[in-house]
Amino acid sequence: MAMPPFHLAFPVLDLDSTRRFYGELLGCTEGRSAPTWVDFDFFGHQISAHVKPEEARQASTNAVDGDNVPVRHFGAILAWDAWHKLADKLTAAGTSFIIEPHIRFKGEIGEQATMFFLDPSGNALEFKTFKDMANVFAH
Repeated sequence: MAMPPFHLAFPVLDLDSTRRFYGELLGCTEGRSAPTWVDFDFFGHQISAHVKPEEARQASTNAVDGDNVPVRHFGAILAWDAWHKLADKLTAAGTSFIIEPHIRFKGEIGEQATMFFLDPSGNALEFKTFKDMANVFAH
């Protein structure tokens, strides 16, 4: 059974920097928009950025496998090669990572490559990959 796409709405400071980040840097196709919001195809899912500066803020963190992970974050699980290609693209673009691209839970069930960074409005994003996608929900 194919996984249905999810929808996520989140606050941003402005649409110009949001379009540059999600559209140009991440390569997300823009969907519908209005003066105060814009939709993107986020790796097959719909995200809606709403201009609401008073709600845009950086999340607090929680310790996970030695990293301070932003509690409020979203992202995508990519194929192994696609994740590495994105990590290289972001590094070349001078992205400031909250958590640099690396392998987490090395040698354990659920071993994964992960990276965290912020959008221009302070929203935290995580992109990860698994060598074995069967381990995405493994215990």
